[in-house]
Amino acid sequence: MNTEIANFNYYNPTKIIFGKNRIEELATLIPKGEKVLITYGGGSVVRFGTLDKVKAALSEFEVGEFGGIEANPTYETLMKAIELVKAENYTYLLAVGGGSVIDGTKFIAAGALFDRNPIHIFGAGLGDKDPITKALPFATVLTLPATGSEMNSGGVITFVEKKAKLGFGSGVTFPQFSILDPELTYTLPTRQLANGIIDSFVHIMEQYLTYPVGAMVQDRFAEGLLQTLIEIGPKVIEEDNHDYNLRANFMWTATNALNGTLSPGVPTDWASHSLGHEITALYHIDHARTLAIVLPSLMEIRKHEKLGKLVQYAERVWHIPTGTDDEKATQAIAKTREFFEILGAPTHFSDYELDSEVVDLLVGQLEKHDLTQLSERHDQTLDISREIYRNAL
Repeated sequence: MNTEIANFNYYNPTKIIFGKNRIEELATLIPKGEKVLITYGGGSVVRFGTLDKVKAALSEFEVGEFGGIEANPTYETLMKAIELVKAENYTYLLAVGGGSVIDGTKFIAAGALFDRNPIHIFGAGLGDKDPITKALPFATVLTLPATGSEMNSGGVITFVEKKAKLGFGSGVTFPQFSILDPELTYTLPTRQLANGIIDSFVHIMEQYLTYPVGAMVQDRFAEGLLQTLIEIGPKVIEEDNHDYNLRANFMWTATNALNGTLSPGVPTDWASHSLGHEITALYHIDHARTLAIVLPSLMEIRKHEKLGKLVQYAERVWHIPTGTDDEKATQAIAKTREFFEILGAPTHFSDYELDSEVVDLLVGQLEKHDLTQLSERHDQTLDISREIYRNAL
């Protein structure tokens, strides 16, 4: 086990356009002459006028639309978009929405130029896996802070028939630029705001809650972001609280939670997402809410393996100065669970009327998708994952 900062390369080419009324600048950011396909999800960008603002800003461009990308973007829907891109020769994609729309657009960008059937982007039992080496240029207008997809190269796609959620990514699937206007979050319902806070929180934890390697910069970055979410989270979800600075800090925290700033040179553990994805795939529970179920339980079951960082987390993030190491860790886990509950996210399966029958089904899905050696040490076996699920009942 490495106990010092590992060698790393850091690369992020995405340009961030942050602040009020920045959609107006779209025509200066997309190269002249591009044929632009705007991608979006449900009706919110239409209902609240965001799509109209985007189209007005692109009045000098040839523009088309592809709507209906789901909250968990499906392979089946996205393949229709790829067919449209090819049939009508679109040369540039613009995602208007949250992480799901952006993830889906990354897949469209890669799939449209993929030499084989795009199913081979994924592997994981769906076929042999080929790397993504080229993609259409694309950009984003972020409406829901949560995933960091607006400033990273990864995405997650849902396969409805196979009941799977699988990730992908490449150095060529970074957005060229992303517009982050905090005022676009004013129309979001409380549940989506809370989900965004939780998703961001867990992204940070998965790059932080492993074992100490002396990465002072990465640790302090992570702890600062966690403290920011704890401080502003309950205020952000207050009804009609359109405090610009609160929303700006929320949006920028969510972006920095998964834009590559926290992970260079440190071990990471994405087990919470792996276990959570299977819950969404089978039971259609919001992605963030599956994380609220999984993370506290994982922290309890893996407390011994993660004790060093749990104590640091307790002392620095939750300001728990006294007690034994075990007591500090236990209190920090309880504080984490309480934070999710304050945001309105239940932390047990029973809160969703699910019982012990889910455990074997979810573990079977993990095995099916080759998720049998998770964690920063690759020592989270199926038996341990089973224990985490059972502990969350």
